[in-house]
Amino acid sequence: MTKIILFDLDGTIIDSTEAIVETFFYVFSKKGFEKQIADYEIKRLIGYPLDIMFANLGVEQQYVDEYVNEYKLRYREVSCAKTVLIENALKSLEFASKFARLGVVTTKTALYSHPLLEHLNVGHYFECLIGREHVINPKPHPEPIYKAIESMKLDINKHDIYMIGDTKLDLIASGNAGIKGIGVLSGYGTKEELSLYSDKVFKDTWDAVNYLYNGR
Repeated sequence: MTKIILFDLDGTIIDSTEAIVETFFYVFSKKGFEKQIADYEIKRLIGYPLDIMFANLGVEQQYVDEYVNEYKLRYREVSCAKTVLIENALKSLEFASKFARLGVVTTKTALYSHPLLEHLNVGHYFECLIGREHVINPKPHPEPIYKAIESMKLDINKHDIYMIGDTKLDLIASGNAGIKGIGVLSGYGTKEELSLYSDKVFKDTWDAVNYLYNGR
């Protein structure tokens, strides 16, 4: 049976930390946001939707949409130049594509994710890319995974489907969707945190993909 592997993006396949953090500070400066924010406060929220990130960083709810819109405009300008593939990601995708069908399930906006993946020369590995604008409920809700399954014309009861991600949101979403979640330590989640939601936590996608190849 052909395996299906759904990948998260940030912290799993790509490292866009610099672009994300820089863009947050750009928006805070442009909007005259007075609260002092440290880098780590932004990084610990990566993986959540932008509206939740800004709200948790202290932006009043009535202004959150303005901040999100400013972020998207700026991020689109800087993302390609300040995003790289995580170590071993390329060879992981090359290898996985030989025995599995691949998709992306991310909380990033797909409109900006597609150009990133093309810029990094990995977009052709994926049959689908489900982003924030495709769903009402982002991860940890199962809706993004269901959307990917629908897009790839899969039967969740007849296919061996896995989700690889670096945060608890990926693993919780996997459990909620009834598929197998695999954690990787290449991004923003800790082993202790990820282990609460999956008994399979690996160094990176290379180790995770090899695990799946070996008949698991």
